[in-house]
Amino acid sequence: MSPVRAVLFDRDGTLVHDVPYNAAPERVRPVEGAREALDALRARGIRTGVVTNQSGVARGLLTEADVRRVNKRVEELLGPFDVWAVCPHGPEDGCPCRKPRPGMILDAAGRLGADPADCVVVGDIGSDAEAACRAGAHAVLVPTPVTRPEETAAAPHVARDLSAAVRLVLDGPPWEAPDGAPALGLYAGAEHVRWASGRLPTGPDAAPPRTGRYL
Repeated sequence: MSPVRAVLFDRDGTLVHDVPYNAAPERVRPVEGAREALDALRARGIRTGVVTNQSGVARGLLTEADVRRVNKRVEELLGPFDVWAVCPHGPEDGCPCRKPRPGMILDAAGRLGADPADCVVVGDIGSDAEAACRAGAHAVLVPTPVTRPEETAAAPHVARDLSAAVRLVLDGPPWEAPDGAPALGLYAGAEHVRWASGRLPTGPDAAPPRTGRYL
């Protein structure tokens, strides 16, 4: 049985095809195998969630209501998630929640009553993997055409598609190398930030980002 309690997914480019700053629910298209992968997790009693940067709100390109409508359509197509965490801030806002900072991972895990160490974050770019590792969670990268080669090389674990990422979780995740050492990868060495105080980490130690995208 998988020791994982929850799997937290990036939304755009991971669960659904990426439409930059999408405000239109009718443009939501799940990636191949997404519903089946999620249902496999649910059937094993593993909680599911979404952690998504939506800086289009800060940029004035969409509203929080638009984001909620798109998220509702995602659930209509992929089934209900146990938790949603959305960062509406821009890259220059300095918030603790925007990936690659760990705030959304810590928040989602806390709302699920799960230790981040028992959670897996699945995403398509380096900021997803870095946020996971900084939160003390596990990370699986599912590369897409926008994933940079150095991000793939830096990720602790890589799967060719979403279905393979979920199989990795369900089949007994190899979170450690054969010799017992932690898995290799730049993000695997990221400093963990524990949310013991109930407050999101802020200030200069709240993770200056090493990666970025339009989101």
